[in-house]
Amino acid sequence: MPSRLPLLLVCLLPALAAAPAQAERADRSKPIVMEADRPGTLDYQRQVLVFNGNAVITQGTMVLRAERIELREMPDGFRAASAIGLPGKPATWRQKRDGGADEVVEGSADRIEFDGRADTLRFVGNGAVRRLRAGSVADEITGAVIVWDNVAEVFRVEGGAVTPANPSGRVRVTLTPRAEAASGAAPGAPPAPLQPSRTLQDQR
Repeated sequence: MPSRLPLLLVCLLPALAAAPAQAERADRSKPIVMEADRPGTLDYQRQVLVFNGNAVITQGTMVLRAERIELREMPDGFRAASAIGLPGKPATWRQKRDGGADEVVEGSADRIEFDGRADTLRFVGNGAVRRLRAGSVADEITGAVIVWDNVAEVFRVEGGAVTPANPSGRVRVTLTPRAEAASGAAPGAPPAPLQPSRTLQDQR
């Protein structure tokens, strides 16, 4: 299959869906709790913690689940994590959106990688990221690799999963306008954001 240029979704959620994508910043000051069905290992010399069997990491509103999770602390104090799922049971991540709104961002992939220094998340293999508004899916991104840069508020999607429904492996983004934007602004209210296409795909 020919290589594909990355699809850059600059400030995707704030620009197109009129809601910031940043994760809950208060989570960073909360304790990290890690648990699993099977015994884990803590290597103080290497500063590595490994749990297997329905492993879960929680920190505030952030929840990371996978068959295997490895958490490493770097010499500069930043943490990095790698979560690996099973066939048919991908690794999953979920976190409340910053700002107190009733919105949550969640994602799943064969492998999820977190880089605390860069403040990025990588969803590798059958990646999907969704924004839920009041429990309902508002926006969704799917692709072979999805990278979320939380500092720049940028999503990058590379390639797409080849499936019977998507044989060309194209990346895909689905956006749902807010109810007030779809019905028109109330009198005296500021103009509603531009209405995006409900489906965006890279054009060939």
